[in-house]
Amino acid sequence: MSAEGSITPAAESFTLSDQEFEAIAQFAHKHFGLALAASKKPLVSSRLARKLRQRNFTSFKEYLACLDGPSSEQERSGLLSLLTTNVTHFFREPHHFETLRNDVLPPLIEQARRGGRVRLWSAGCSNGQEPYSIAMTVLDLCPDAAKLDFKILGTDIDPVVVRHAKAAKYPEDELAQIDAKYRKLVPARDAEGRLPDSLRKLITFGVLNLIEPFPFRGRFDAIFCRNVAIYFDNPTQQKVWQAFQNALNPGGYLFIGHSERMSGPAAQHLKTAGITTYVNSPAGRTS
Repeated sequence: MSAEGSITPAAESFTLSDQEFEAIAQFAHKHFGLALAASKKPLVSSRLARKLRQRNFTSFKEYLACLDGPSSEQERSGLLSLLTTNVTHFFREPHHFETLRNDVLPPLIEQARRGGRVRLWSAGCSNGQEPYSIAMTVLDLCPDAAKLDFKILGTDIDPVVVRHAKAAKYPEDELAQIDAKYRKLVPARDAEGRLPDSLRKLITFGVLNLIEPFPFRGRFDAIFCRNVAIYFDNPTQQKVWQAFQNALNPGGYLFIGHSERMSGPAAQHLKTAGITTYVNSPAGRTS
C-alpha cells in the first residue's frame, strides 16, 4: 500500500474472489479465533498479494493450498502476522500500570516475602514491551523479586513476535520514552544490545493460542490481555473472558484494551475495578 493508502500495481496483479476470502476468513477463525468481516476483504487482498509476489505464488488458490501443506506452520504464522497489527510500546495505557503499582503489587510483594507464589501473565505480549513494563514496575517496588517466587509469563500466538520479545532488543529512542523512575532500571543494554538480565530473568516467554485450553496448573494474580479480543467475534470473546476468569486467583486482576468490553458468564465474577480493569470475585471458577 502506498503512503496515500492506495493499492500498488503489484497488489493489483492478484484478484481475491469472494470464495477465496471466505476460505481465508474461515481458516483464520478456526485456527486463530480471528473474525474477518467482509469489509476487510480489500485489506486482506492487498496484504496477501504482496506476500504472494514475494513467495512467487501464482494465485490465492495456490497459497490457500499451502496453508495445509508441508510448510503449513510457517505459512500460518505468516498469515497471522499479516492479519493482525503488533503496535505497542512501553507502559501503554499507563493507568493500568498505576493500578498495578498502587493496588495490585503491594499485597503480592508482601505475599512473596512470606514465601508465597506470585504469577503475572501478559497474554498477547506482542514484541515484549508489555511484560518488560510489568517487570520494571515489579523491580522498582521489589528489587529482590528474582530471589522470590515471583514470575511473569509472556505469551503470544505469533512465534515471530515471541522471538522478538525473547531477544529483548529495542531501539534507544523507544527506551528513551520510558518514565525516568523506570528508565533507571535500564541504565545500559548489554554487549548484545539486550535489556538487562535483571528484567529478562523475571519473564518466561512462550507461544500460546488463547482460543485453545490453557495448559496451566496454577492460577494467576494478574492478567494483561489488551487489544487482543478486538480481533475476536463476541462468542469467542466470551469464551476467552471466561477462560481468564477461571485462570485468575480470587481477587486477581484482569486488564483489557481500551476498546474492549467484558461480556458473557465471566462478567458475573469479574467486577469493574477501574478503566478496563476487573477484579475476580471470590466465588470461584465458572463452569
